[in-house]
Amino acid sequence: MSAAVVNPVGWAVRFYEAPIGKKAVMAITGFMLVGYVLAHMLGNLQIYSSNPNQINIYAAFLHNPANAGLLWGARTVLLLAVILHITAAVQLFFQNRAARPIAYVKKDDVPASYAARTMVWSGPIVAAFVIYHVLHLTVGAVMPLAPELGLNQPNVRANVIAGFQNYGVSAFYIFAMILLCMHLYHGIWSMCQSLGVSHPRYTRWLKKASAVLAILIAIGNCSIPIAVMTGLLTIN
Repeated sequence: MSAAVVNPVGWAVRFYEAPIGKKAVMAITGFMLVGYVLAHMLGNLQIYSSNPNQINIYAAFLHNPANAGLLWGARTVLLLAVILHITAAVQLFFQNRAARPIAYVKKDDVPASYAARTMVWSGPIVAAFVIYHVLHLTVGAVMPLAPELGLNQPNVRANVIAGFQNYGVSAFYIFAMILLCMHLYHGIWSMCQSLGVSHPRYTRWLKKASAVLAILIAIGNCSIPIAVMTGLLTIN
């Protein structure tokens, strides 16, 4: 019987210590986080529904006590994914820098190289934004939240629109979404490579698909504060 079978924990530790192990962790957790970003955006876009109360109905469903176990389970998994993703990214960054202290002189793919370089600071800024976003629209620590429509029924529509009527909040949100777009562009493409979804025949199309998906997510998210600031979305 092999040592890997006898001691799977030791094998996992050795695998993670190698760059490929950290890339695998980043790919798997990145896949989970991209899925969440998409789901979160689609949920938020319900604010455009012909039924003004649709996004509040959606929020009430999420906050229903009957779904508390699923909601907190999902939050726990996402939090662990974020922690693992950031930890692996930081460790991989320093590991790569130690292995190659002199940077490459020529970068063939300028957009991809720029996105890769901005990952170092776009990631922490996006993470800070997520914390701010939760404090703003979930906890109510940034500005007072609108009264609930009923038990476990937050008035999400009113909170979102009131928040984005503040131009400073909207500007920070849009800036964070632009950084998220760059982060996703490089991250989705790197995730495909780490998971083995890479071949010279369709590499170009994978890069384009990564860029299109990242841009669509940014457009969808940025459209909400823009719609509020231009008066297309109002509380009444």
